[in-house]
Amino acid sequence: MKNHKYLIAILCSVFLMSFIMKPKPVKVYLIGDSTVADYTLDEGYLQKKYPLTGWEQVFQQFLTKDSLKKLNRLIKSDSALVIDKAKGGRSTRTFFEEGRWKEVLSTLQKNDLVLIQFGHNDAAKDKPERYVDIPGYKDFLRLYVKETREKGAFPILITPVTRNYPWKDGKLGSAHGEYPQAVKDVAKELNVAIIDLTSLSADFFTTKGNEFVSKYFFMNLDPAKYQAYPKGLKDNTHFQPEGAKAIAQLVYNELKNISHQAD
Repeated sequence: MKNHKYLIAILCSVFLMSFIMKPKPVKVYLIGDSTVADYTLDEGYLQKKYPLTGWEQVFQQFLTKDSLKKLNRLIKSDSALVIDKAKGGRSTRTFFEEGRWKEVLSTLQKNDLVLIQFGHNDAAKDKPERYVDIPGYKDFLRLYVKETREKGAFPILITPVTRNYPWKDGKLGSAHGEYPQAVKDVAKELNVAIIDLTSLSADFFTTKGNEFVSKYFFMNLDPAKYQAYPKGLKDNTHFQPEGAKAIAQLVYNELKNISHQAD
């Protein structure tokens, strides 16, 4: 009887230790613009915005227990929680000025990840309320990297995902000018992990072809097909669900190659 009690005590201890030592979920923060954002957080999404989809919106499905095994150099846990902080229309500067970065920083913990993708709005010279020139763009990227590291978290820079133009001779180019190279420059300067999503997305869309990605990936919609867009839509910047999933897959694939020791 006494041995039986000892055995129960030992088993209980083992169970409690396994529970206590279980790694807590790693938080994966995403900061950026409308191409990243989660629109399901907006009231009336299905009626007012669907099928508009940011790639973060579908990213959690790539961070299941099984898929995390392929990211074991980067995420030392069997669970991860995607936390969307991206917002449409924001540049590196306005995201900071509106206090959105401060909100992220206040909850950021050691070993969390911060994926940083800006550029679409920084490059908008015709919209001075959001425009950021290349030197300023680099400065804000440096700030996000520096303050992420000060929290013991891990920053990953991402070049802006491509728009669905310009196409030439069946190949998709870049509409982002010097901004993707600026991200690369900061990554090299600060020894930060980087995902060149500009090139990756352009190359992938090229394999699919202009007609296919225009119809199935970007927000080019026929009239009366969706409640939110009764007149249809021509939008070669933002994604439908399949386009968002394709971009999320590209990001996930690149994360497999990144080690937490990169910085």
